[in-house]
Amino acid sequence: MKNLNVKHAAISSAVVYVLAILAFVGSFLVPILDDPTLQANMALMIAMVPSAYLGAHLYYRRGHTTGGYTLGFVMFLGAIILDAIITVPVFVIPNGGNHLSFFGDPGFWLIGFEYITVVTAYWHFKVIRAAKANQA
Repeated sequence: MKNLNVKHAAISSAVVYVLAILAFVGSFLVPILDDPTLQANMALMIAMVPSAYLGAHLYYRRGHTTGGYTLGFVMFLGAIILDAIITVPVFVIPNGGNHLSFFGDPGFWLIGFEYITVVTAYWHFKVIRAAKANQA
């Protein structure tokens, strides 16, 4: 973690957070499924792949060498903090939920695993392979 650039990781995490919230809330505007919450979670899972990819790209384009798992974990931690101070009070509590119901949902942790996996995959396939190609 000594080579982690916290400022750039926080910016990347915030970008992913905004895109994820837009996908989640935006999915309620186009009713496709009978269960709007399921639809929103599905939209979020789909949107997480390109969003996390973009977040990793924004971080690594500056030449940082932080390991993908570490960066993914830190970016997910940033999302947890933003969810705790913004998402839950603004979107969850007015609809009858609370912090415990939000963070206790297995779907939240599944999306978090997806987030970390995408960032780690980006690091492996883009950063590590590029470094090996430059050495050859």
